[in-house]
Amino acid sequence: MRDSNLDLRVIRTKTAIRNALVELIEEKGFDAITVKDITTKANINRGTFYAHYQDKFDLMTKCQEEIMYEFSTIAKQRLPEVIADLGSNPSPTMPFILITSILEFLNENSDFMKAVLSPKGDLSFQTKLKDFMWKTLFEDTNGALINKENLLVPSQYLTSYMASAHIGVIQQWLNNGQKETPEEIARILSTIAVHGPFYAAGLKK
Repeated sequence: MRDSNLDLRVIRTKTAIRNALVELIEEKGFDAITVKDITTKANINRGTFYAHYQDKFDLMTKCQEEIMYEFSTIAKQRLPEVIADLGSNPSPTMPFILITSILEFLNENSDFMKAVLSPKGDLSFQTKLKDFMWKTLFEDTNGALINKENLLVPSQYLTSYMASAHIGVIQQWLNNGQKETPEEIARILSTIAVHGPFYAAGLKK
């Protein structure tokens, strides 16, 4: 029981620290934040903060690692089904389901994602997201979604285009307060990704 109570206290403390980080990013930007700012906002002492994190950069890194771990877990669960669906179904639905699962997770963590992806956040996180997409598309251990031999353009440019487009749509969705459901945004992304922007704009049928 004592261990359980201790675990709950640690979870509450880390949640308070993370919430403080998000609020401070929105208020003054990550670069201007100090550990004192975080401890004051989270209503904890410096010793408690340093029991969990080395500094604000370590805090940001660990928060991002938690997000990337969840992305990876979702991808590993869904990728085998996606690959099988793409290979056998002329109108595959599994890519839509994969995107929806990721968006549902983003929706649950929208405050942090909105803050970290904002100009006041950590621009390097977008690079991590692009790396994740690269590995998912071309290098996943469960099998690659795309065969490099079939590409019509260099893989690094395709990945950069797709990642930037997806991140841009996600940022717009978060900044608008997630008025659309994850399923609606997944359908928008799927339409653009599968048919292209000209089709989505009604310029090509």
